[in-house]
Amino acid sequence: MAAKFLGEPLKVVTGGYDRTLKIWDLRSRACVETKFTGSSCNDLVTSDGSGSTIISGHFDKTIRFWDTRTESGSSDILLQGKITSLDLSRDAYYLLSCVRDDTLKLLDLRMKLIVMSFSADGFKVGCDWARATFSPDGQYVAVGSSDGSVYIWSVTTNKLETVLKDHTEAVTAVSWYPHGTYLASVDKAKWATIWGTHI
Repeated sequence: MAAKFLGEPLKVVTGGYDRTLKIWDLRSRACVETKFTGSSCNDLVTSDGSGSTIISGHFDKTIRFWDTRTESGSSDILLQGKITSLDLSRDAYYLLSCVRDDTLKLLDLRMKLIVMSFSADGFKVGCDWARATFSPDGQYVAVGSSDGSVYIWSVTTNKLETVLKDHTEAVTAVSWYPHGTYLASVDKAKWATIWGTHI
């Protein structure tokens, strides 16, 4: 369901429907470590440059924290719905989680606490793997809805900034252009839309 580089270009961590995290060595093309998570993993991020911390989001409503230097996981955070996606702010202080209770949760990783929740009338998470994302400057968050809209909130004010409408099917993923204000969205009908400056 998800894959990320693990601190260096020759190691990758994957999260699977089979309730495992696997660490892969790309030189040998082999799995070098398996962590059993207890629930299918919908998304994951690595939260430091050395690749020693993995954060995974799961079907059982739990965000799990893993230290690759030890065998077991560390503390978990239980939310009110299945975790569909995770995204990390550029400074690695904040974690954005999309949740099947039709909210986005912003966690401060320094305290491991939820500091903000984003929701709106009409916003509904469209599938178990819906992807939400931070804007490149970390000032906004965006996510697709089951009705084909894209919702964008301000992180500083917790205010809904805009709702973009173009898709006719549930929007499953959104992604910001890294060096500007363009936003891409894709839906279940296999259509992609590129949005210009709207906020």
